[in-house]
Amino acid sequence: MNKSKVLFVCIHNSARSQMAEAYLNKFGGDRFIAESAGLEPGIINPVVVDVMKEDGIDISQNKAKGVFDLFKNGNLYSYVITVCDKEAAERCPIFPGARQEINWSFKDPSGIQGSYDDKLAATRIIRDEIKNTIIKWINEQTD
Repeated sequence: MNKSKVLFVCIHNSARSQMAEAYLNKFGGDRFIAESAGLEPGIINPVVVDVMKEDGIDISQNKAKGVFDLFKNGNLYSYVITVCDKEAAERCPIFPGARQEINWSFKDPSGIQGSYDDKLAATRIIRDEIKNTIIKWINEQTD
């Protein structure tokens, strides 16, 4: 069976899209190949690295990628899923051949204020929302 390619996009490819990519590859790797990219690639958020490690996934060696680089390279995806707010999602390029474009809006971990423990607690909530959304989406797919 051919695996469907999925691209997750957010602003910096430093948190939400990295988590979504990791979870889809973990839970749906038999049916999907996930990648992620950002509109303005940044550096992987260390709090996100820590909360993903808590859930048994190491993304510490991941690098942020640019969505426009993937677009220029001619990469094709069955699904392009934005995980940032709607306004940012509208800045994404249209990928030819994408069967479906989806927007899932999750809070940006980089905007969380407070102590490191506060950031961990709030990022865990976002992580779990992304994880649950990914699992639900996998179960809804019939291809």
